[in-house]
Amino acid sequence: MSVLVFADSSEGKFKKTAFEVVSYGKKVAEQLGSDLVVVTINGGDASELYTYGAEKVVEVKNDLSSFNAKAYASIIKQVADAKGASTVIIDSSVDGLTLAPLVAVALEAGYASNAVALPSSTSPFVVKRKAFSNKGFNNTEISTEKKVVGVAKNSYGAHENSVSGSTESFDATLPELGVKSEEISRATGKVTIADADVVVSAGRGLKGPENWEMVEELADVLGAATACSKPVSDLGWRPHSEHVGQTGKPVASNLYIAIGISGAIQHLAGINASKVKVVINTDPEAPFFKAADYGIVGDAFEVVPQLVEKLKAFKQA
Repeated sequence: MSVLVFADSSEGKFKKTAFEVVSYGKKVAEQLGSDLVVVTINGGDASELYTYGAEKVVEVKNDLSSFNAKAYASIIKQVADAKGASTVIIDSSVDGLTLAPLVAVALEAGYASNAVALPSSTSPFVVKRKAFSNKGFNNTEISTEKKVVGVAKNSYGAHENSVSGSTESFDATLPELGVKSEEISRATGKVTIADADVVVSAGRGLKGPENWEMVEELADVLGAATACSKPVSDLGWRPHSEHVGQTGKPVASNLYIAIGISGAIQHLAGINASKVKVVINTDPEAPFFKAADYGIVGDAFEVVPQLVEKLKAFKQA
């Protein structure tokens, strides 16, 4: 029996989460005393995965131009059957949370999403997971013969563990898709929220879309993605693709900077998994201060330009 990891990619390049789940899968395989197999679908250079412990890489190439949960689930199921996989590991990204339940159903496997640590026990198989909108944790036992584990982003980390891996191709049969993408429009030249280690987010405290230049400048200095609160996207100040929170995109970055965001419970629930949270707000009673690791009580229009200036000076030093 083997451990099968799905390494996700976009436009022929592996996502950062791919290296994290491969690192995680390597350790799970060691715990179980089994082989590690990594499956890629129209992915990048497989040798990148060897660096993180991928001993065997199965490459699936086809005409899919974008992510399709039904097709991906079918492919992973076919590879899992061919490789005798008892445990399948997928990330807990937006796509991963859609994909993993379909894989679990296809394999008749138990599924635990948002795992934040290696299994504390393999017999029984128990994993620690996020719960209650990232406010708590629970230990979940998967009692089925086959298991699917979703790894929460930025919870385990990518750990180099170089091996001399091998790669093989696999011809998978695609199911009838039912739905296909006609066009995909992507922002170019920007760090995406999904891949960002640092996110700079702003709310109605910026008073209007014309003031977003300083947010983008701060993000540029930090190599960060830009984001916004729900009211901002609802007002049309920023695109809905930048809306983060419980009703938007979840964020689990290393650093999350909130500018002019009061900290509604829905917003905090969606960004609570970030490791370090910084808030800049004129209201010392804003709820965000209770959740933040660091807080600055002050006018964003004064604080942010000074912060940008200091960061630029630090980078040039």
